[in-house]
Amino acid sequence: MTPTPVGMRCPECSRQKTKVRTAATIRRDPQLTYVLMAINVIAFLAMSLGGGGLDGRGGTVYSNGFLFGPYVADGEWWRIVSSGFLHAGLLHLAFNMYFLYFLGTLMEPEIGKLRFGAIYVVSLLGGSFGALLISPDAVTVGASGAVFGLMGAAILAMRARGIDFMQSGLGVTLLLNLGITFLIPNISIGGHIGGLVAGGIVGYFMFEIADRRRISMTPVLGLCVALAVVLAIGCVAVASRATAL
Repeated sequence: MTPTPVGMRCPECSRQKTKVRTAATIRRDPQLTYVLMAINVIAFLAMSLGGGGLDGRGGTVYSNGFLFGPYVADGEWWRIVSSGFLHAGLLHLAFNMYFLYFLGTLMEPEIGKLRFGAIYVVSLLGGSFGALLISPDAVTVGASGAVFGLMGAAILAMRARGIDFMQSGLGVTLLLNLGITFLIPNISIGGHIGGLVAGGIVGYFMFEIADRRRISMTPVLGLCVALAVVLAIGCVAVASRATAL
């Protein structure tokens, strides 16, 4: 037997160079988070190079992608999605990408790409619905709705796991961002609240119901698809109603 740092081993075993795996090496990279960040950055570069400059406003990409109720009512439904990847300026992009990275590295390795992506998509559509409901005649862009939805879902995930989200700092972060939403002008209140509510609904079913009761995730993902469809239809309906009025 040969003495080693992990105890006595036979000569054959002691010569084997087994790679040590720690929690840090086992933890998966948030690949979907990186993809979403890349799409947002590429969209901003396309806007800037297409005539929008560093403020992101103007040019073909911006004019064909921002959220605007009358345009959605006229059949340009893609705006309810494309607007979530456009940003009005470099600072706007930087803030949203910082929070997306923070929440993505926190959540995606724990819940997986599929659930993380479902929360993101539903929250993005919830943000578009809220923006069209509250201010259909305002031009709206940004990933803030999706980010707020991720925050809401992350808080519910922590709560389901017995973690105090206020002590983690996430609760304070959400409250600060809500304060900024209501106190600073030219911020889409409907977009932020809509994304938060949509992400909270998905998070509740994923973590408070499915995880705690050990229910299969399949029906929850089906619910996410159904909710996404309802929100998309709701966006068009709200925009059409506002335009008719």
